[in-house]
Amino acid sequence: MDTLATTLLGFFFAGYFVLGGADIGLGMLAPYLGRGRDERQHVTSTMAPLFLANEVWLVASVGVFIGAFPELEGDVLSGLLPVFVPLVAGWVVRDAGLWWRVTGGPAAADWLVAGGSWVAAGSWGWVLASLLNDSPTEPTSPGLGALTTLFVLLLFLAHGLAFATLRLTGAPLQRALRLTGRARYPFALTSVVIATLAVLAGARLPLSEHAASDTSLKLLVPVSLVVLPLLAGAHLWLWRLVRRGGGLQPTSLF
Repeated sequence: MDTLATTLLGFFFAGYFVLGGADIGLGMLAPYLGRGRDERQHVTSTMAPLFLANEVWLVASVGVFIGAFPELEGDVLSGLLPVFVPLVAGWVVRDAGLWWRVTGGPAAADWLVAGGSWVAAGSWGWVLASLLNDSPTEPTSPGLGALTTLFVLLLFLAHGLAFATLRLTGAPLQRALRLTGRARYPFALTSVVIATLAVLAGARLPLSEHAASDTSLKLLVPVSLVVLPLLAGAHLWLWRLVRRGGGLQPTSLF
């Protein structure tokens, strides 16, 4: 059961980095891609409401982690607290900016989205660097942390750029293509790279040594096995609903 729980955690965690990493990367690029109110609205509506669905994968990852590996969750949270604080702060600022923007907020909201996205991406870089370290429950050294964070920032940018060439239209699309040299490298390529990095980092955790009891896993694993295809199917439906250039406001789903 602990092997199944570990596999499910890997799927959810990698799924968040592939999907959530796309809108974080796009948010990092938003001030460059969108010029003027209409263009900024176009870029924002490309992320919304996908960012809400993307965050469900993170919630599922945290749920499986807490339920299947409760002792390790405490060690990781307390050990990496200095990294998680800016991560949560960036996440909150970015989401607040997105909600403010889609409800008619001023241009300042776009800078909240961009700033929050950069902070979140950088914090994720430091988290991954710490997980890849010899002691994955403690913050990594400044040197390794800085190098890994720089790589992750560039990876998020590349992933967001691939997402932009896939979903944007008009002038924002042309600006994205200028950054790629007019080449439309596949979103699948950056997805594989970012998912592999997430799985490799997670594999450094001593998961099997800190698994919950069989009783807990026998309840958690079947529920997660049901949730995973439902979540994947719902996300696929949402991606088909929000076609290129169409956009969709998150408020229209409620």
